[in-house]
Amino acid sequence: MKERDGRMTAHVIPDVRQATLRDAVLRTVKEGSTVSTDELMSYGLLEDDGYQHGTVRHGAKEWSYYDYRHGAFHSTNHVESFWNLFKASVRSTHIHISQKHMNLYLGEFTYRANHRQMRNAMFDLLVAAI
Repeated sequence: MKERDGRMTAHVIPDVRQATLRDAVLRTVKEGSTVSTDELMSYGLLEDDGYQHGTVRHGAKEWSYYDYRHGAFHSTNHVESFWNLFKASVRSTHIHISQKHMNLYLGEFTYRANHRQMRNAMFDLLVAAI
């Protein structure tokens, strides 16, 4: 999940069932927020829980749109980009990562994503965080 113009957060969840996603959203996203998702049916729960929800339909070659109901621009491009970079990192650097340590890898990669504007200081930031 990514806050617009804000921080990225990523967690391992066991499945993409509606109840699992609902729990993750309720724990992470402030009620009343505007949420943009892809067309996975499990996200249909969001409006019932007090969120303004917009769905980007990738299957229809839609990558972003302006929702006049909410006065909000909906896009999942930042999250999609995060996962593409994460997968490329696994393929090129780690080759394989275990499920047991997935949250650690996600934590590192999320940290890097949230501090990417500090390119020259990244190593110092990582060492200082240990």
